[in-house]
Amino acid sequence: MKITLLLVVLALFCGTSSAQVTSYTFDPNNLNKRLVAQLDSIYKEDQDTRMQIVQAQQAGVSRDSLLAMVEVAKKKDLSNIDFMVKFIDKHGWLGPEVVGIQGVQSMFLVIQHADLSIQKKYYPLILKAEQEGKMLSSNVAILEDRMAIREGRPQQYGSQFRTDEASGKNILYPVEDVDQLDDFRKSRGLPPMKDYLPNWTIADYRADLAKSEAFLKSISSRK
Repeated sequence: MKITLLLVVLALFCGTSSAQVTSYTFDPNNLNKRLVAQLDSIYKEDQDTRMQIVQAQQAGVSRDSLLAMVEVAKKKDLSNIDFMVKFIDKHGWLGPEVVGIQGVQSMFLVIQHADLSIQKKYYPLILKAEQEGKMLSSNVAILEDRMAIREGRPQQYGSQFRTDEASGKNILYPVEDVDQLDDFRKSRGLPPMKDYLPNWTIADYRADLAKSEAFLKSISSRK
């Protein structure tokens, strides 16, 4: 039985049009079970590792213990990235009609955790997948933001932020146009900022901007 999970919206923004992919359509009976199993295993490891770190933070474990867990996560990431690079080079960027929703998400998450050179290598494939309705627009926007920050550029969709260790405050990395931020986010299927970062305000963003710009500059200088 075919499951329809597709909503493609024509988004008109700033004089341009693009197909906004917010969900998928596929027949679960036609999935490649072998590839699904491989990608689902990677997805589980990726998410379980990060959830363990979050739970440890919430439990108040020592800083040294957290750092040790982060190092383990980094090693697992490197292993997963190595697998995924070989997987994509062999199979291409597969859509949900082949590997299901979680399979596509597994590919995306691993590439999102990879270094900038790998992200840039596969970005054209990911963008093409979005244009074909095989990749969520929100995921592509997040990847575009992450690449921008790593290159020392302002992000467009406001998905990237850091948490100040002293205050616990979430500080947004610089954005292209803060006054149109929610419009940009809507154009790619992302929720408004009030839902994404409930305590975030434009006033706070402007107050923290100089500090954020300096932090962004320090990131790009480490490339």
